[in-house]
Amino acid sequence: MPIPAVIFDAFGTLIKISKGSSPYRKILKIGIEQGRRPQPRDGEYILSLPMDLRQAADFFGINVDLSVMICLESDLNRELADIQAYPDGIHAVRLLQDAGVKVAVCSNLAKPYAAAIERLYPTLDGYSYSFEVGAVKPSFKIYSHAIHALSASPAEVWMIGDSKECDCDGPTAFGMRGVWLDRQGRSIHSSLDQFAEAALGFS
Repeated sequence: MPIPAVIFDAFGTLIKISKGSSPYRKILKIGIEQGRRPQPRDGEYILSLPMDLRQAADFFGINVDLSVMICLESDLNRELADIQAYPDGIHAVRLLQDAGVKVAVCSNLAKPYAAAIERLYPTLDGYSYSFEVGAVKPSFKIYSHAIHALSASPAEVWMIGDSKECDCDGPTAFGMRGVWLDRQGRSIHSSLDQFAEAALGFS
């Protein structure tokens, strides 16, 4: 029998960025030039609060010249438009949903990047983003949000992604079956096609 629900990581698993523009990092770099010291939780704040670029600059108290901000936003928009889905991701999601398996995504990401996921995977049963939940993987809080969206218990869910800590070990500790995806062949699962077939009991 196929499992009731599957959760996928996003970047590196379902979708890929050809060339990242790192706009939030550039804002933090401007802050350094203005004398602001980087803080250990800067990255976590960017991922766990619903901030666009201008809101992030305000949050960190960084003064970004308007012309520079417009360039950063333009670069980000180009980056978002260039984000592509992995072909095996599209196929795996379709295969699972056609078999009646509920599918969600659970991702650590800054607010603007959610649009790319929903553009490429508009039919998922749930979307759990760190900036909405207010927590980043491997926090149990974001896993709990994801399984709630699927109306499933942890034991009924498999999760897969390219981070061993966030998509395998963390979900396993939460009670799901965590699976590490390594497209270089260092894991049992090197493609999402292979994973979907295993989840459906084909192999």
